[in-house]
Amino acid sequence: MHLVYNTSMTNNSASGSAAIQRGDAAQDVVYAWLKQHVLTLPRNETTFLTETQVCRQTGVSRTPVREAFLRLEADGLLRILPKKGAYIAPITEIEVDAIMQARGLVEEWCAQQASRFGGSLADELDRLIARQEQVRSDRVAFIESDRDFHRTIVRAAGNPVLATFYESLRDKQVRMGVHAISVGSRVDEVLAEHRAIAQAIRTSQADEAAAAVGVHLARTLAALRAPTLGDWSPGSRAAV
Repeated sequence: MHLVYNTSMTNNSASGSAAIQRGDAAQDVVYAWLKQHVLTLPRNETTFLTETQVCRQTGVSRTPVREAFLRLEADGLLRILPKKGAYIAPITEIEVDAIMQARGLVEEWCAQQASRFGGSLADELDRLIARQEQVRSDRVAFIESDRDFHRTIVRAAGNPVLATFYESLRDKQVRMGVHAISVGSRVDEVLAEHRAIAQAIRTSQADEAAAAVGVHLARTLAALRAPTLGDWSPGSRAAV
């Protein structure tokens, strides 16, 4: 097993400590900080974090770090190894396929349902696409806009159970996307595919909207399965 002690966390220590000094709950600060760190790891990277390491980087005691580890384990994002620390496993090909299949079931149905809102929803999607275009060179911001685009469609469908389930899928999508975005000109393709989805919704064509989502997810899966182009560095991020 190849363990990586990721040093990119150092850049976040100042912001974490500042948040605690502002009076935020230490556990919540560490949880959010660690979650961001875990979610932006390449999907095929294995990482091991110790309580001591996180305490040193965030400036908090062991108790909030331990509680944050437990919350992230409940989220399915890491596994606690007693007296050792937290193990973040790679996302397997089986998991990739399962997550993308689940996304297809949820997002295609939600796109059909959301199409009844036509132009009003499409205007909001156009705004999110424009924001993605503006931040295309900032992959962290691109991720957030990407998540907002898909989340907006799912929520518009009006099924809170599906919306909650969908949020649980999207977390691992960020790690998976580090791989996908490195394949060819995936950023340009994502933007074009999002525009096709928005246009189908604008014209209230439910079947066309579902089909556009299906094409988008199929191409994302193809990118996830493709060989990575180039090396990933801690400063780079991705979205799908």
